[in-house]
Amino acid sequence: MQFGLLSAILDGWTFEESVELASSIGFTTMELAAWPKGTAERRYAGVSHIDVKRVLYDTEYVAYMQETLAKNKMSISSLAYYPNPLDRQLEKRQAALEHLELVIQASAKLGIGLVTTFIGRDQFGTVEENLALVKTVWPHLLDCAKDADVKIGIENCPMLFGPEQWPGGQNIMSTPALWHKVFDILDSDYLGLNFDPSHFVWQQLDYVGAVYEFADKLFHIHLKDIKLRRDKLSRVGTMAYPLDYMLPKIPGLGDVNWGHFISALTDVAYTGPVVLEVEDKSFEGSKERVIDSIKQSYRYLSPFIS
Repeated sequence: MQFGLLSAILDGWTFEESVELASSIGFTTMELAAWPKGTAERRYAGVSHIDVKRVLYDTEYVAYMQETLAKNKMSISSLAYYPNPLDRQLEKRQAALEHLELVIQASAKLGIGLVTTFIGRDQFGTVEENLALVKTVWPHLLDCAKDADVKIGIENCPMLFGPEQWPGGQNIMSTPALWHKVFDILDSDYLGLNFDPSHFVWQQLDYVGAVYEFADKLFHIHLKDIKLRRDKLSRVGTMAYPLDYMLPKIPGLGDVNWGHFISALTDVAYTGPVVLEVEDKSFEGSKERVIDSIKQSYRYLSPFIS
């Protein structure tokens, strides 16, 4: 497995600074945040350590990126862009789709071959309406991916945290049952999963069983933890906003059993990227605290990963 870091936590850092930090800690790959500039609508979104448009026409820029990676013995596991490609607001939807196509092209140009993203969801539509939307919107993107020979890994985060995503969330590929439905609609070798076990903790789903069931669809893995506050859940119930009863944490400080999870990955002979994602508010507030969160996570996870 290639142990990496999602660069989104390094907002304000340059590409070179991000690569050098990740390498100095011990990572060998990086999921590179590839948002368009000035598009942050939530925490950790809008971060970009690559200009995907520039990749497509500027050979010197591409050479600089490749030299920086080589010098630090690093690779890029994926280009990361997590918008809502099924947004009910058509202008936002179109902007997301257009940038996602650029990200796919840039991934091909750099020889990465993978993009990590969301399938999206109209948060006010039913499941059935959204599945119909998937069938309408996504075939073109998969055609682009196939033409570029770039795979797309869909993260399983429901994108449902508070009132701004209520009631349905903004990513329909959130459970194994819905994965099956989407994979049936979009029968493509270029569509798979960027699986994050933490999102199964608060949904009370089996993240180990999912590894075995979807072994052939695991393109990329996120290493993030979640702490389920059962004292709060017993007061507000599962129909409350999820952030009312759970907290994103760094690995080892939440409820994911990393030994069981990574053991399952080895059982199915997964040898792809396993990438740390940091979204723990306890470690925000300064550059030093962010670095501490990354180093602590690396120390905790390293014994499981070879």
